[in-house]
Amino acid sequence: MLTHEDKELLAKKGITEKQIEEQLACFEKGFPYLQLAAAASVDNNGIMIADADAQKKYLAAWDAYKDSDKKIVKFVPASGAASRMFKNLFEFLGADYDVPTTSFEKKFFDHIHSFAFYNDLNAACLDNTGKDIEALLSEHNYKAVVANLLESAGLNYGSLPKGLLKFHRYADGVRTPLEEHLVEGALYAAGKTGKVNVHFTVSGEHRALFQKLVDAKAAEYTQKYGVEYNISFSEQKASTDTIAADMENKPFRDNGKLLFRPGGHGALIENLNDLDADIVFIKNIDNVVPDRLKDDTVTYKKLLAGVLVTLQKQAFDYLELLDSGHYSHDQLETIIRFVQQQLRCRKSDIKDLEDADLVIYLRKKLNRPMRVCGMVKNVGEPGGGPFLAYNPDGTVSLQILESSQIDMNDPEKKAMFEKGTHFNPVDLVCAVRDYKGNKFNLLQYVDKATGFISYKSKNGKDLKALELPGLWNGSMSDWSTIFVEVPLSTFNPVKTVNDLLREQHQ
Repeated sequence: MLTHEDKELLAKKGITEKQIEEQLACFEKGFPYLQLAAAASVDNNGIMIADADAQKKYLAAWDAYKDSDKKIVKFVPASGAASRMFKNLFEFLGADYDVPTTSFEKKFFDHIHSFAFYNDLNAACLDNTGKDIEALLSEHNYKAVVANLLESAGLNYGSLPKGLLKFHRYADGVRTPLEEHLVEGALYAAGKTGKVNVHFTVSGEHRALFQKLVDAKAAEYTQKYGVEYNISFSEQKASTDTIAADMENKPFRDNGKLLFRPGGHGALIENLNDLDADIVFIKNIDNVVPDRLKDDTVTYKKLLAGVLVTLQKQAFDYLELLDSGHYSHDQLETIIRFVQQQLRCRKSDIKDLEDADLVIYLRKKLNRPMRVCGMVKNVGEPGGGPFLAYNPDGTVSLQILESSQIDMNDPEKKAMFEKGTHFNPVDLVCAVRDYKGNKFNLLQYVDKATGFISYKSKNGKDLKALELPGLWNGSMSDWSTIFVEVPLSTFNPVKTVNDLLREQHQ
């Protein structure tokens, strides 16, 4: 039973009692595994490779689209704290030894001069200890250096979001990931008036710091690239928080109060839905490279967008034809082939449909949000995999799945997962308006049965946490989805601080 205090908390967050009931039911029954048809691959099984001629065509299509009056937005999820980046260094601070011992620790200190934040860290060490990094290292006071990097008295990198950390060093200064995304936006997402719309999702506690960095730096990039920036922020909505449950699937209480947790990146479908845009690029905050390596990134972002607007135009033309009522059965056959071969959506019993039902089916598959997703060859990095999966309506289409959505106890499904040749580096271009120019309500295309339950603890008590369908997984389940191979050079995530020592970030 919910208390008066519980109900006040729900009202404050904008969460209904019905949502709580639905979430608790999810803990009770769990989530079904997705039914796989096959792992997507390049041999005519879902992943497209654009040859030189096709590349030219798609790049030209994107250039033409950019010269129209359409609104292009670059959407960057940037709310995550960087604490996981420094997990190994936090462990070193708490260790019962004082000198670098693990290979990770040794590498960090051996190459400390190579980090873009070195000068800031040196200044923090001087301020707080009266000694620079060299002096502290010569005294074997390694932990003082790490404390000045991670803790609030120093640079506070252990608590800041990745977007605000100094990643790359240039002759004229250093750049954060936020700045690298502003540069990227200028290179592939500027509209015909030279306006670049960049939207960051941030946490409330760090929003002012993001704004401060934008205020300090935007003019510099405006001048350098001859563009005008429109930079905006939003926060994950409190209404997307999910209730925690105890091991009996009852609401978890902390000191008598209901405990809510953030619903994961799937909550950002709400932020995406609120954007005023025609085309949206989505890319993670930490997947950026210095200017000398940006060419591939820019080329393939344009390529993905060119594929998207080309297929979108064809879908729109077919919808106009269906609206007219003047079409032949042969034309319906052509549209079926487009849906099957280009949009990669198949229905096994489509031959049994009368023309009237066929038109209803084709309209439904053509008139929905569309996304083109870059796929890189699998090199063992964590990430969602591209699969052909069965949908609730019996169709088979392309989906990005996490391993948690696949029944690894089924040898056939496990083999499909292990044979996967590619994975999704969160490299998406999305079309979010219909053929009449109306915004889709993206919340209607979420498959609610694709959430995830994880196990956590709070103050020593075990709890179950509910993650919403992932932003590029179940939240986009009922979109038209196209996969295109992109080179590994476009994927350079920073999962640990030592990843910044990779050649791609130097």
